Amino acid sequence: FESTKDKGTVWLTHKRLMTHDGEDATMDDADPNGKKEYLCLICVTHGKKANFSMHVISSDPPKFHTAYGSLLKASFMTLRKRDKKCEKLCTEQLTKRKQHMAEPVVISGPKHGNGQRKRQRKVKAVIKQEQAKERSAKREDEGAKAQRLVP
Repeated sequence: FESTKDKGTVWLTHKRLMTHDGEDATMDDADPNGKKEYLCLICVTHGKKANFSMHVISSDPPKFHTAYGSLLKASFMTLRKRDKKCEKLCTEQLTKRKQHMAEPVVISGPKHGNGQRKRQRKVKAVIKQEQAKERSAKREDEGAKAQRLVP
């Protein structure tokens, strides 16, 4: 769990242990009632880096889960909560940018003389705004295509 503190996933799987013949593996000791206890295979996987497995008697998983739960609680102490304020701020900035991009820039003022620089800045702003609209439309089209391809 030390390697997954920053990010990552640990998979835990439970399966009934099977022999190579395809039959269930059983314990040598049987209950006095004649019931057989099956083995449970517990596998822990962290990507391709680490794989661990162990055999547990079918009556022991509750003990295993209590030990595993205490281990998880100890490792979860280092995780941070999501910063919802920052997410909200980012979404507000995004909507503000989209609104600013949607507002038309009015070009006014004389082509020559006083106010020429102001007019040139507005012309450049219109060109920049059109390019940003084209980029965002292209990005949305690519996103829509990717969603159609993924089932």
